[in-house]
Amino acid sequence: MPGGWEVALIALVILLIFGAKRLPGLARGLGQGIREFKGAVDGVKDELKDVQESVDAPSEDEKS
Repeated sequence: MPGGWEVALIALVILLIFGAKRLPGLARGLGQGIREFKGAVDGVKDELKDVQESVDAPSEDEKS
């Protein structure tokens, strides 16, 4: 995990490259991308859970 100095240096470089006017848009886009990624990961986890439950559930032949 980066420390305080590393984060400050990265923020300064981003500020110099993109400028202060574009930072809010960049942050908004980054946040939206992270949200979409987490949503996709949650969707895959749910699908895997459903598949695991269907594999673990006994079939009709095994019940009788």
